[in-house]
Amino acid sequence: MKKAVLVVSFGTTYRDARKNTIDIIEERIKDKFSDYEVRRAFTSFMIIKKLKDEYGIIEDNPEEALDKLLRDGFQEVMVQPLHIIPGEEYDYIKSVVDHYSHKGLFKSVELGRPALYFKGIEKDIPDDYSIFVNAIKDYIPEKGTVLFMGHGSVHYSNACYSCLQSVLHDLGYEDAYIANVEGYPTLEHILKKLKRNNVEELTLVPLMLVAGDHAKNDMAGDEENSWKNILIKEGMKVNILLKGLGELTEFQNIYLKHIDDCIQGRYYNLGKTKKRIKNAAADRF
Repeated sequence: MKKAVLVVSFGTTYRDARKNTIDIIEERIKDKFSDYEVRRAFTSFMIIKKLKDEYGIIEDNPEEALDKLLRDGFQEVMVQPLHIIPGEEYDYIKSVVDHYSHKGLFKSVELGRPALYFKGIEKDIPDDYSIFVNAIKDYIPEKGTVLFMGHGSVHYSNACYSCLQSVLHDLGYEDAYIANVEGYPTLEHILKKLKRNNVEELTLVPLMLVAGDHAKNDMAGDEENSWKNILIKEGMKVNILLKGLGELTEFQNIYLKHIDDCIQGRYYNLGKTKKRIKNAAADRF
């Protein structure tokens, strides 16, 4: 029986970022799950188009990748997102997987979870947040302040960033802050906290899989409104760590573990709404 792992990320147009993160993760998946063929898909149609138009590089979206797996005779497919939160991109992937699952086109098609999903506070429930923090601790200075740039979202899963901020402090990283490009808290919100705490120097780090456009331009760029220059204008000394989380071996391990969890069927029903058959007579009372 032909089996595949479809690795789905937002994607990036930066070759160095792909090479240092997505490519390495895919190779590690091939090594660990050697009886599975590993395929790739991107969720960003803008990135897919730009790669094709400007560089002649063809990347599939999730539907195209699954159609190819179907044509190539694969019967078991495990789809693993490389996203940070279960946001809009994850919803998109889930809707695609559900479509193929409901049609019964594969013997099985399963979806793994992103880096942040469960906040286990009970036995046998995974604590993705503490695992996440421990995986990125090499990017947190032993002394001094670090400000992580998250992507952020209007999706309700944006709350994951606030939960992660709390866990950072729970684990003793009191000088670690998170601000988002496109969601709460923004740099403006965190800047007020930095001033109240008399922060004079900090390190900027992307809280993203890859150090792509947001990291290189919005965070560390030379434009007047880059985070680096905004903080410098506020009188702070700014250091830059221009590396994606996906470059960390321990962070890569998160996705390997989530693939294994999915293949083994662990936590399959955890966090899902249970269907209830209501008694019409009982509903009157």
